[in-house]
Amino acid sequence: MIDTNSPEIYWLALTVLMTALLWIPQILHSVFRAGPNKAFLYPDEAAKEYADWAIRSKAAHNNAVENLVIFAPLVFLVLLLGIGNELTALATMIYFIVRVLHYVMHVLAIPLMRTLAFLIGFACQIIIGLSIIGVF
Repeated sequence: MIDTNSPEIYWLALTVLMTALLWIPQILHSVFRAGPNKAFLYPDEAAKEYADWAIRSKAAHNNAVENLVIFAPLVFLVLLLGIGNELTALATMIYFIVRVLHYVMHVLAIPLMRTLAFLIGFACQIIIGLSIIGVF
C-alpha cells in the first residue's frame, strides 16, 4: 500500500499542481494584450502579439510538462515499490525547487541559471531512477 504521507508524494503533488498552473501568466497576458475575444477564439493569432517573456513562459511550461512525464512515473515507481528513502525524498524536493527556479529563470531570460536548474532537475530524475534499480 502506498504511504500517502510520504515526502515523495507530497513533492510530486506540488510539482503536478505547479505545472498545472504555469499556463496562467501566459494566458492572462494574451487576454490583456490581444483582448478576450482574440485570446480565446483565435489563440494562434493572439500568440503573435505575445511579449518575449510570455513566449518564454509558454516554452517553460512546455518544458515542465515534458519533464513531468519522466518525473511522475519515477516517483510512482518509488511509491509502488515501497523503496522511498531519504535520498528519494530529497531528490523529489530538490526537483520541485529547481523546476520553480527553471520557470522563473526562463521567463526572466537568464539562460545560464535556467540551464543549471534544468540540469539539477535532470540529475534528480537520474538519482530516483537509479534508486529504483538498486544503485542507491
